[in-house]
Amino acid sequence: MSDKITDWIRPGIRALSAYHVPDAGECIKLDAMENPYTWPEEMVDAWLQRLRGAALNRYPDPAAHALSERLREAMAVPEGQALMLGNGSDEIIQIIAQAVAAPGRVIMAPEPSFVMYRMIATFCGMEYVGVPLREDFSLDLDAMLAAIAKHPPAVIFLAYPNNPTGNLFDADDVRAVIEAAPGLVVVDEAYHAFADASFMLRLGESDNLLVMRTVSKMGLAGLRLGLLAGPGAWLAEFDKVRLPYNINVLTQVSADFALENIGVLEAQTAQITADRETLWQALAAMPGVAPFPSRANFILFRVEADADTVFTSLKANGVLIKNLNPAGGPLAGCLRVTVGRPEENSAFLQALHSAIA
Repeated sequence: MSDKITDWIRPGIRALSAYHVPDAGECIKLDAMENPYTWPEEMVDAWLQRLRGAALNRYPDPAAHALSERLREAMAVPEGQALMLGNGSDEIIQIIAQAVAAPGRVIMAPEPSFVMYRMIATFCGMEYVGVPLREDFSLDLDAMLAAIAKHPPAVIFLAYPNNPTGNLFDADDVRAVIEAAPGLVVVDEAYHAFADASFMLRLGESDNLLVMRTVSKMGLAGLRLGLLAGPGAWLAEFDKVRLPYNINVLTQVSADFALENIGVLEAQTAQITADRETLWQALAAMPGVAPFPSRANFILFRVEADADTVFTSLKANGVLIKNLNPAGGPLAGCLRVTVGRPEENSAFLQALHSAIA
């Protein structure tokens, strides 16, 4: 069996580790940038009633027309721009990569950033070029422009705000990258709901700009729904790669219902944004802890103590966050915490204080 695997599985795939999602067990789960709030009981009842009409015996609408129109309104997609839906942002990233993949072609992104950019480049047999951010995690424009000139990329992914650092890149720097790029620039706005900044309304200004979003961080992570907005000519090509019926019936019905009640989601987002500032201030006041500014629903922070030990102590005390220390480099000593409910944030702060005391 091992010889056959060696013969037939590409070396680049064999060298990868599968994307690992830890089991939170009984811990307070603050590791995955999820919205910690559920819906009011009356909204759940109305949703379940809506699901009664879902035709599970039929294939879903392959283009998800009704949901697409709902998303177009909810996400303020500019008139004249096309929309394509994916099974989460991950599928959209993969569709884009598959559509442009060819020997020697490059996917580029700043680093550290979302790990799936690198992984999907490898899946599709493309070269990945990561351009280091500055020490404060801001975009190094000179380095980006030099990398673009040296390794002309088919696609550049810019997470805005960035994951795992939480910061927004300077908008003028992003525009400079768009202008310099010979291929596509995809601005990944997974955390747009918390950022108060977007490139969505700039669609159409540059023929190589696309904007990607997800509803996961708005409280719908379980639905696995992402969207790509941009010029119709590009999206028509990507749609050829998209597998049919990729957005299932239950996701279409549930997401449409949720966005029909978007006020509930927006109120939760506003609560999380306010709690983020409270949590950041508490971390900044804690000796031996240095939080980085965040425009997302999580906070990256560095500890003077051994980060692995702090992470283990937190987990032992019932709080699971993300340990980024093993990544090394600029993330050495760093941990990332998702903004939870106020009582969850308090439990985290208490456990962190004990861990670094």
